[in-house]
Amino acid sequence: MNDVTDEKQDQAGKPAKSEQTRTLILETALRLFQERGYDKTTMRAIAQEAGVSVGNAYYYFSSKEHLVQGFYDRIAEQHQAAVAEVLDGGEKDLAARVRGVLLGWLDIAEPYHEFAAQFFKNAADPDSPLSPFSPESEGPREAAIDVHRRVLSGASVKVDPELADALPRLLWLQQMGLVLFWVYDRSEGCANSRRLVERLAPVTARAISLSRFRILRPLVQETHELLRDFMPTAAGMAASGRPERAAGRKASAADAGRGGDEHEGPNGGSGRGRRRGRGPTA
Repeated sequence: MNDVTDEKQDQAGKPAKSEQTRTLILETALRLFQERGYDKTTMRAIAQEAGVSVGNAYYYFSSKEHLVQGFYDRIAEQHQAAVAEVLDGGEKDLAARVRGVLLGWLDIAEPYHEFAAQFFKNAADPDSPLSPFSPESEGPREAAIDVHRRVLSGASVKVDPELADALPRLLWLQQMGLVLFWVYDRSEGCANSRRLVERLAPVTARAISLSRFRILRPLVQETHELLRDFMPTAAGMAASGRPERAAGRKASAADAGRGGDEHEGPNGGSGRGRRRGRGPTA
């Protein structure tokens, strides 16, 4: 057994104590977020409820934002496992693969629907590290995009090589639209969200199939460029007032005088970033 595995598992194959503690803190935080609300739950309260010291809680999660990132990571991992059957089980129909992936996400997220709006309120802030477009969310974001890449690669419909990078990201943005609809969905069992998926999957598959035709290919590419230039750079635009592509061009003399990137925060242009110290942010 290698060193990495040793750190995560004991000799009996169970998660190491450190991993168990991390899981306990995360699960306790999610329960308190549901009971008290995200804004009213402090790191101290999470530590007390989990039976660990405040310092220990900060050791595993340096802020509440990091706890939510842990939640994002968990959802991404569970989603990848949940869709393995539809993606690796021989299903070639693109509509069925799209449907299975989106319904799989709804199944995984269902237990958290009651307090999803609390997360969304914070994630909607373009400067927040909880934004799905933030650098801090890169891990679960790329994991989700990779799921959609697998949706396409295993389907009977072949994607034009020129669109191989664009389409998985467009499918992920479609999923983000579903997430927003789901947050506001108050139908029993989120039935409206599931009906939306049933209607959306065949339309999406048909659009992707048509994108193979050269006459429509530029439209897909232009749509991808539009979304790439504006939607994923919301944090940068909030700080600079301009899209990232424009901001990335030749720096002005004033920018050079300020030292350029030296003044950017860890959030990749927001200027705020996380605190260097690991004190409470709750």
